[in-house]
Amino acid sequence: MIKRLSKSIRDALPFAIITPLLIVGEVILEVLIPIVLADIIDNGVTAGSMGYILRRGFFMLALAMVALLFGSLSGRTAALGSARFARNLRHDIFYSIQDYSFSNIDKFSTSSLVTRLTTDVNNVQMSFQMMTRIAMRSPLVMIAALTMAFHVNSQVAMIFVFALPLLAIGLFLVFYFAHPHFKKVFSEYDNLNNVVQENLQGIRVVKSFVREKHEISKFEKVSKKIYDGFTKAEGVSAYNGPLLQFVVYACMLLVSWTGAHLIVGGSMTTGDLMSFLTYAMMMLMSLNMLAMVMVIITISGSSAERIVEVLEEKSTLVNCEQPVFEIPDGSVDFNHVNFSYAGRMDKLCLKDVNLHIRSGQTVGILGGTGSSKSTLVQLIPRLYDVTEGSVMVGGRDVREYDLDTLRDNVAMVLQKNVLFSGTIRENLCWGNKDASDEQIREVCRMACADEFIERMPQKYNTYIEQGGTNVSGGQKQRICIARALLKKPKILILDDSTSAVDTKTDAAIRRAFREYIPETTKFIIAQRISSVQDADVIIVMDNGRIHGVGTHKELLASDDIYREVYESQTKEAKSNG
Repeated sequence: MIKRLSKSIRDALPFAIITPLLIVGEVILEVLIPIVLADIIDNGVTAGSMGYILRRGFFMLALAMVALLFGSLSGRTAALGSARFARNLRHDIFYSIQDYSFSNIDKFSTSSLVTRLTTDVNNVQMSFQMMTRIAMRSPLVMIAALTMAFHVNSQVAMIFVFALPLLAIGLFLVFYFAHPHFKKVFSEYDNLNNVVQENLQGIRVVKSFVREKHEISKFEKVSKKIYDGFTKAEGVSAYNGPLLQFVVYACMLLVSWTGAHLIVGGSMTTGDLMSFLTYAMMMLMSLNMLAMVMVIITISGSSAERIVEVLEEKSTLVNCEQPVFEIPDGSVDFNHVNFSYAGRMDKLCLKDVNLHIRSGQTVGILGGTGSSKSTLVQLIPRLYDVTEGSVMVGGRDVREYDLDTLRDNVAMVLQKNVLFSGTIRENLCWGNKDASDEQIREVCRMACADEFIERMPQKYNTYIEQGGTNVSGGQKQRICIARALLKKPKILILDDSTSAVDTKTDAAIRRAFREYIPETTKFIIAQRISSVQDADVIIVMDNGRIHGVGTHKELLASDDIYREVYESQTKEAKSNG
């Protein structure tokens, strides 16, 4: 885990090196100050020499000021280093996610990935800062103070030789039992993010059904789990304080008692005892700080594990060794295709699919809910890989193509249309970032989007809110279709993407397809037969299998499912008319 995280340090490395060096200087100066203080007491105060006290006092002040400077600089470099490390981690996680297949994303869930990019990275950032500064400073202070304590009086210093290991064992046990609770809590953060994200995305539905109390109940339930988890974890961690205080006060009493006897016996001066007490406080306070760091490390340990899971996850879809970078045409062939999201033959979504589509054909796909219509077309741009068989585009297996090349030549308008915050022009240019104004207007005419865009005050510079909340469902669909057309694809897939437009606009869009992109192979998934009845080939799907293939007339004569749907929709249209 540490090895994988260390790859993200990169430009934070100089700060991670400079910080300990500054801390070394700070610690050396700090442990010299008690020696100077002892000298002032023994040779200045005892002798009543104000001049000596002032000279040594100014020297001690200079040491403290330089130590303060080193401490300030080490704090700044530690903060800069941790900030850069966190930035690199977010960069690496986000770039890893971009390579994920849908299967990889399904494995983690969106809310979990968001938590790992935010809360988990923040925890690791805090831990990195603590480790480069306090975790380095505390052991150095203990070693230096213990060394100086032995220099002052080895007999009294033996108290710490016995006390420090006992305290270290106690702290280790506390963190050992606290770690599982922290790990469990951060998995609950995923659930919390999921509840919040789902509520915000569906806030209109929540309000329209007056389900605010239900959503609040869900939120409170998951929040209580996090509260209970942190209560248990912090309850275990809380033993740090009493344990530390017991050792601190026990050591101080023993030092005072032993030191007093030695002063009376003449083998130790008052100044030595004062410096010894200072070193004792330095050692014990450094242990206190180290205990705090251990709490942070325990918390961040769970976060680090979750981050590494994302970084080490390998995409289930990768290029072959020598990928093909050119697609000759838009022909599509499904050869005995079986597919399962779980990769298991006993849970197939598609079963023995055989299809052969010529380049430039318009293909309509009909079927009931759950008949795997969307699953079928998602295999074409290789959003998933087949479990058995092969999908071929342009006469080659899609697994032989470079992934970017394949997806650049296959444009999809999914069921859930997504628009991003930005202008209409910026959203359209996702299809072609170098598109000219004329190209943009042309595809908008084909998608029948120009008619409402031109009526907007700022036309193509109209700002789209996140998720396209300030445009209607039909307008969103038409913008998404125009965006796909701007790619000039060899294959265009419309996954029920005209469901929110009226039949007249639907017909106009299909007519534009026939006239302007005759060489593009077009797959149209629809619920309305009117949307596909003029297609070259219509595919009827049922329970993951192809139930019928043919033209509108052929299927009316030969396929009972198609005929039933047609008669039902025709009857409904007449009754509504």
